[in-house]
Amino acid sequence: MYSIEEFDKEKTRILKYIMYKKRTESEIRKKFNNLEEELLEDIIEYLKEAGYINDNTYIKRSVAEFKSLKNMSIKEIIYKLYSKGIQKDTLENYISENIDELEEYERQSAQNIINKRKDNYEKEEIINYLLRKGYKRDNIHIEE
Repeated sequence: MYSIEEFDKEKTRILKYIMYKKRTESEIRKKFNNLEEELLEDIIEYLKEAGYINDNTYIKRSVAEFKSLKNMSIKEIIYKLYSKGIQKDTLENYISENIDELEEYERQSAQNIINKRKDNYEKEEIINYLLRKGYKRDNIHIEE
């Protein structure tokens, strides 16, 4: 068992970690795996209830950030979020609920990349590049 003081001290440490940059539950568990398991579970549960840890919110924020800053395929987004420890079913639910919006974003991203590369690369090179990056062939349209 642990004391209230210990709980508050460790909770504050974890909060500082979260406030510096939003984190997933998995990232917190990895970073603080040296804590007593029961203490860590209770802190995570407390922070979830307080709204500091929410993987669904993390997904939404990350996707919004990717959309505004990067050109990525849906597969790249999924891979990046999996690498942050997002649960498969949580991510699949988000993808299925927002598939139309994500497909449109992927089409636009592919078009942005095509526009940047079309003067310096052959059509086939661009298509192969996009396919390697995880873009769906249906979302790649290069005008002659």
